[in-house]
Amino acid sequence: MGIFKKKNNKIKPQSTSPDQTMKKSSIKELNTSLQENLQFINTSLGKSTDIIIREINIGKEGSIKAAIIYTDGLTDTPSLQNFILETLMLDTKGTELQEKISPEQNLISVLKDFAMTVGDIKYLTDFDVLFTGLLSGDTVILIDGYKQGLLISNKQWVERGVTEATAQMVVRGPREGFSENLRVNTALVRRRLKDPNLWMESKVIGKRTKTNVAMMYINGIANDKIVKEVRLRLDKIDIDGILESGNIEELIEDAPLSPFPTVFNTERPDIVAAALLEGRIAILVDGTPFVLIVPALFVQFFQSSEDYYQRADIASLIRILRFFAFTIALLAPSLFIAITTFHHSMLPPALLISLTAQREGVPFPAFVEAIIMEVTFEILREAGVRMPRNIGAAMSIVGAFVIGTAAVEAGIISAAMVIVVSITAISSFVSPTYDLAIAVRMLRFVFMGIAASFGLFGITIGLIALILHLCSLRSFGIPYMSPLAPFNISDQKDTFIRLPNWKMLTRQRLINQKNMTRQQDSASAKPQPTKNEEYERE
Repeated sequence: MGIFKKKNNKIKPQSTSPDQTMKKSSIKELNTSLQENLQFINTSLGKSTDIIIREINIGKEGSIKAAIIYTDGLTDTPSLQNFILETLMLDTKGTELQEKISPEQNLISVLKDFAMTVGDIKYLTDFDVLFTGLLSGDTVILIDGYKQGLLISNKQWVERGVTEATAQMVVRGPREGFSENLRVNTALVRRRLKDPNLWMESKVIGKRTKTNVAMMYINGIANDKIVKEVRLRLDKIDIDGILESGNIEELIEDAPLSPFPTVFNTERPDIVAAALLEGRIAILVDGTPFVLIVPALFVQFFQSSEDYYQRADIASLIRILRFFAFTIALLAPSLFIAITTFHHSMLPPALLISLTAQREGVPFPAFVEAIIMEVTFEILREAGVRMPRNIGAAMSIVGAFVIGTAAVEAGIISAAMVIVVSITAISSFVSPTYDLAIAVRMLRFVFMGIAASFGLFGITIGLIALILHLCSLRSFGIPYMSPLAPFNISDQKDTFIRLPNWKMLTRQRLINQKNMTRQQDSASAKPQPTKNEEYERE
């Protein structure tokens, strides 16, 4: 044992040093020879045909060799020709700038300060920065005899424009949705929140994809501890590729084994703006229209952006309906199985006789019936999602109708079970978020198995275990079931019902603890229309 301890003690201090030394040794500096730099670029990129290298001569009498390198398809070619190539090769001739572009001058500084008519321009000294910028769409300028280069930002590629959000449809509200461009998405949020305290931190995650990730929050409203925690979790991510925000969600969520999501995602800018005003933090990922919002609470998944654009009474009624549909989608098949299997006395005699007559020729118990119908519907639902949009919806509806009718006529499934499964399926579509609907779909089968084994007693025990599990979850330090557990009466104004906007004077206490007030003057928050004195006299 002593020998092993000594070996471990010798190895332990070197556990972190190899990575650091590898990083230092892997960074290759630029060479003074232009041809050597170009050869290394060609070799490293495998002589890829979309990497364009244009060698030019600049300065008086073309005595200085330079090279312009860009990626075809990722770079704005017209701006490259008009503002870079034309500037270097034509516009400097016969001007004072031509005298400055000489071997005696620091050409890199001269080009950056006097020649380049572009906005964002940076120095580069190593190939790591060069490859990252080049493969991101930037233009690289290298000059013979200099160990420095210029990195010019002129990205341009074909992308999907701002269209209507398809995953979160609303009747009343903005029609804009996020796109796959990170800068377009941040601009959509900036357009709604013209606050200088809206801060944004950018990170590059993924060793190979080098995906740009932005973290947005409102300074002074967002909790500093939560901001620090989000920043820490993003910095800890060590992976070769980030292709979608779901990759980051799996790496930063609090309960990866729980069926309930602890990170909220949306493709609507108005939802992100509202979340930022509440003190939450938004995580935007380049290449996806879905933005992550943390911390995420259980009641948040029942809230729709349309709730705040409609009248408070209508929004409250619809929200209560969502909670009721959630209960039906979770418990309807299991309650039917438990009552028809163990608790016949709970049914009225007429209904009991009808159900017994329906099940007279059915060879399977209620649990097997429910499993067959639920699995069949899940197959139809998944097929409808993957099919082309024009025929997907029709196929799922017609398929469910035909299969259900045929199964009843064949005596495999009772008609009551078809009704129960249909109501359950429709109720699962009421949820405004897809992630919560998925959790219900998984837990439904668990409750069906418990109901078939122990009846209503098993369902009760299962509900208690489910509530305990929900109360044990946290999202970035915030209790998942707040403001229900722990209960906070002041935050109930936007839980099961929504009070009018002139009653929403404060933010949620657990998420935000330093800037609680939404509206400064609570006395004048409620609208008081002025009366027309002339109308009263008439």
